Amino acid sequence: MSVAPPFRLPRRPDRTADERRDTGTAAVPLADADSFPAFDAHRRPWPGREVTSGGVSLHVRETPGPDGTPAVYVHGLGGSALNWTDLAALLGTRAAGTAVDLPGFGRSRPPAGFDFTPAAHTDALLCFLAGRNEPVHLVGNSLGGAVALGVAARRPELVRTLTLISPAMPDRRPDPRRMADIRLALALVPGPIGERARAGLAAIAPRARAEQTIRVCFGDPSLVPEHRLVEAAKEIVVRSALEWAQEAGERTAKAMVASWWWGTSPWAVAARVQAPTLVVWGDRDRLVSPRLAARTTATIPRARLLMLPGVGHVAQIEAPEKVARAVAGLWERGDETGTSGAPEW
Repeated sequence: MSVAPPFRLPRRPDRTADERRDTGTAAVPLADADSFPAFDAHRRPWPGREVTSGGVSLHVRETPGPDGTPAVYVHGLGGSALNWTDLAALLGTRAAGTAVDLPGFGRSRPPAGFDFTPAAHTDALLCFLAGRNEPVHLVGNSLGGAVALGVAARRPELVRTLTLISPAMPDRRPDPRRMADIRLALALVPGPIGERARAGLAAIAPRARAEQTIRVCFGDPSLVPEHRLVEAAKEIVVRSALEWAQEAGERTAKAMVASWWWGTSPWAVAARVQAPTLVVWGDRDRLVSPRLAARTTATIPRARLLMLPGVGHVAQIEAPEKVARAVAGLWERGDETGTSGAPEW
């Protein structure tokens, strides 16, 4: 799996009504587009600080917002709180936001003995949220989606609504297109082969690594402007200097793939989620197959699907305005139920 970049993309043109019907958008209530602040493609990252809650210390980036249910955003493998800059800004008029760096990612130092499994990341986030002792709108992408699923299944009282953007559900395709560089796979192999692959990856210039990531993570890499490439390269330099970054990325990737074969099935976890849920997927996702979108939505009891044409693995970065409208629609209607108990939204 590749890493999620820290930058954001310019807005995409709206699709036609026919395209929305074809991709499931018509089934998902969307908040009024005029109710959001103007999109700023040059927005700077939100300020960050370390916060300790429930015995867990995480680096977070916080978005100011009104009182009420707050939002918590969880990044994917190799990503960080920076992946949520634009979406958190658009939703900031509706909810204060906290974008976390999972242990070992971004600027969160992992605790001693942390094993970097999806279960360990889920435990860390669950304890962090439990320490705050208030329900949240939980939003996760990729690995963060799998972590968010675990939290929602285990502690339903902590999750008011759940949004999953290309969650890392089991995808066992032997597809080389999922790798920015074949050495990413070889780097996970023990012994001399893995050592040579890791050395080769470390020698790639930050700019080239950012471009590799874009080619895998985005539906249309040509949309990425120059200043975002520069930001991404700078972030790669910062992360490379952190003593724990390489170990965290390698061990988490290996453990995530292993969890698709052994242990508690992510599908069984999804079936236990009680919160109203929005599933968002890009139909050009190269990392987790869009074919899993329908199954994921059907497995979660109160879920609806938004499929975005032309979008890749990080829809919150590629199409933040569309994602924001769908998420806000969920927040506004997620607690509504009909006489049968099924969600109206």
